[in-house]
Amino acid sequence: MSRSLSVSVAVALLFAATGPSQNAQKKSALDKATLEAYVRHLFVLDSRITVQVADPKPSNDLPGYQEVAVHAALGPQSQDFKFLISKDGQKILQANVYDVNNNPFKNDLDRLKTGLDPNIGTPGAPVVLVEFSDFQCPYCKEEATMLRQNLLSAYPNQVRLYFKTYPLDMHPWAKPAALASHCVYRQKSDAFWEYHDWVFSHQTEITPENLKDKVMEWAKGQKDLDGLQLSACMDSKATQAEVDKTIAEGHALEVSGTPTLFVNGRRIGQTIDWPNLRSIIDNEIEYQKTAKNAGEDCGCTLELNVPGMPQQKTLPMAPPKKN
Repeated sequence: MSRSLSVSVAVALLFAATGPSQNAQKKSALDKATLEAYVRHLFVLDSRITVQVADPKPSNDLPGYQEVAVHAALGPQSQDFKFLISKDGQKILQANVYDVNNNPFKNDLDRLKTGLDPNIGTPGAPVVLVEFSDFQCPYCKEEATMLRQNLLSAYPNQVRLYFKTYPLDMHPWAKPAALASHCVYRQKSDAFWEYHDWVFSHQTEITPENLKDKVMEWAKGQKDLDGLQLSACMDSKATQAEVDKTIAEGHALEVSGTPTLFVNGRRIGQTIDWPNLRSIIDNEIEYQKTAKNAGEDCGCTLELNVPGMPQQKTLPMAPPKKN
């Protein structure tokens, strides 16, 4: 081999050993820009969609991994993603992590507060449904009608339903209607469900401009409901804190749309028909006979939030009723 050829081969080998492919720094999903680009490609999120990447924090679900929340939005529509990323930033997981010693829905159960929100059903029931709903949402109307027509007639002693007002920004009269519902509930708790049924049944007739007039007209036909007190409550937005608290709770639970229903912590993020919901409830009733880790007989706590009282107390749930 000639000297010039030997030198050429040596230079080529040296370039191969130290070239860009060897020295290129590996990407890390813990870098926000890198993760955003990766997620945009993964889910085909074009430039019209805004993507926000939160700061990483140690994962409670999977020790040794970092948890990163990603929020994607297009106008009023949004979706949240949660990723688990290895400490070196090389591996990304999008998965549910379960502990076999706990209820699979424990994370959501811990964040659900079944306080003195409007509710119907049996105290201490083995199956608790918590519904986040928007009075202006047509899908919420469908689900509300289904629940009211079927739930208590099928399960007179075994379920309890809590209603959480969760008005979406895209609906202009949903929040005022939610505020009014809490004004009604403050005066007469039973009247809330009359209001609930009336709003949904007249949903297409209500506008931001006529909401109050419609509510006051409805209130005239309600026994033991003080119209002047209701009007003052609506005008002063006296129940604003109660509605904002429920909205904050929904955000903490990453409720991104309505209706969202939780059945003993099991999230149902879309409308569901009665046969499928009944199957889930039947399964929970059977499962809770031995598990006793959900519902109101699980040793959970009830948050007491009485209007006008600055303190909040924690009380044990009522024991289940005997059939």
